[in-house]
Parts: sequence; C-alpha cells; structure tokens
Amino acid sequence: MPLVGRRIVVTRPEDQAEGLCEGIVRQGGEAVRFPVIGIAPVTDTSEMQALCDRLDRFDLAFFVSANAVRHALSFVLARRAWPSSLRVATVGAASARALRENGFENVIAPETGFDSESVIALPEFRAEALRGKRLVIFRGDGGRDLLRDHARRHAAEVATVAAYRRYRPEADTAALECEARSGRLDALVFTSSEGVGNFCDLFKDMSSFDCMRALPVFAPHRRIASAARDRGFSKVVECASGDDAILAALVRNFSS
Repeated sequence: MPLVGRRIVVTRPEDQAEGLCEGIVRQGGEAVRFPVIGIAPVTDTSEMQALCDRLDRFDLAFFVSANAVRHALSFVLARRAWPSSLRVATVGAASARALRENGFENVIAPETGFDSESVIALPEFRAEALRGKRLVIFRGDGGRDLLRDHARRHAAEVATVAAYRRYRPEADTAALECEARSGRLDALVFTSSEGVGNFCDLFKDMSSFDCMRALPVFAPHRRIASAARDRGFSKVVECASGDDAILAALVRNFSS
C-alpha cells in the first residue's frame, strides 16, 4: 500500500474529514486530524428569517458549499416548505449530492470545475439568462463575491445571506509541533485558503514552523495552492477537488 508509514495532517473541519481520513487509512497511512476551521450556525438568525419569509419571490437559489446546503435547508425547512418554483444551483459534487439527498432532483451544477468561474460558465448564469432574474446566494460569513457581482452586472437582483459561520477551533499545537520537529509528519492537506492562514497563524512564532513549511502541501484549488506558496511552503501539489482526487494525489506523490 503506497501510504504505509506516512502520516498525513488533515486540516479539514472535524465533521468533514472522515472520508479523506478513511481513504488515507485504506492506503496504509495514518491520518492526523488537525482541524483549523470550525463550522457552526450563525448566532444572529434575523437575516435568515427575513430571507425565509420572502423566499417565494426568488427565481434561483445558489448554495456555495455543502455547508451552505446543510445549514440553510436546516433553517428554512424547519419553518416552511421550499417554494416549488425556486430552482437550486451549487458547485461541487458534495454540494450537489447534499441537495439531492434533500429531495431536489434538477440540481444546476457544473460537471467540471469547483469554483465560481465554473458556475458563471453555465447557461443559467450567462448574461441573457440572468437579466431580470432574482437570485439568492446562501453562503458562509464572508467569502468571494464574484458570482454576486457577475449577476448584478447583468441586471439580476441578488440577495446574499450567511447561513453558517466559520471560526478557528482550539488546537493542540504542542503535540503537532513536537511531531513536526521529530520528523514524524509527511504531508499537509489544506482545503481552503482560510485554513492555510489559520494554520500559519497558529505556528508562525514556533520553532517548528520551518519544519512545517518543508512538508509537501496538497491543495485542491489553485487559490489554496497560491496561498500556501505565499506563506512559504516550498512544495505545493495542486490537485482536483474532492476526497478521491486528494487521495489519488497523495498516492501518486508517495508512490513515486
């Protein structure tokens, strides 16, 4: 098995790391769970409630991630039925699957690509399709505004609402620092640019930081890869998104 003896640090949120960690173990490796981002419901739900009350007036609902699907639908469906005329769209296989598991059959999503640029290329998001339409975007607190700005430029009415919040969880930095200094780590997996920043902020003043930055980093998007390079990581492997693609990149790297 190609990952035998390899210890891979997985920085995903705790409740989203299981699939990748299990894959690493199946390939003979050890997954070191070190979440640098936590996901939780928003503390102030007034914006979500106001949106929920006027959901019928929108033509299209876009969910930026599986987290947005889970938290938005949990809030909305506990208070009202989903409008039958409101179509749903998202990006990424996990988000599309989450929508289908909630009963949505005609999910609009790109077949390839995992970012806003891929969504903008869809027929439903081209200029002529957006003109005069009303779009609601469910997302986390913050995030990119590319899709929102694109829709507004093409005369769509757009509302954005934070369905969940991100935070940096408490972390046992001492244990991971000890393992890095003793050479017992083999790779880092980052699945967001924010995660790269949080990780570096935790370790930047520690003597182990140079050891950390010498490890190969696996990043499933060019923006994440760029963030890692900007923070001084010397070997960055950019791969496709999703557990299977990340695992395949790990296997290719350590097999060679």
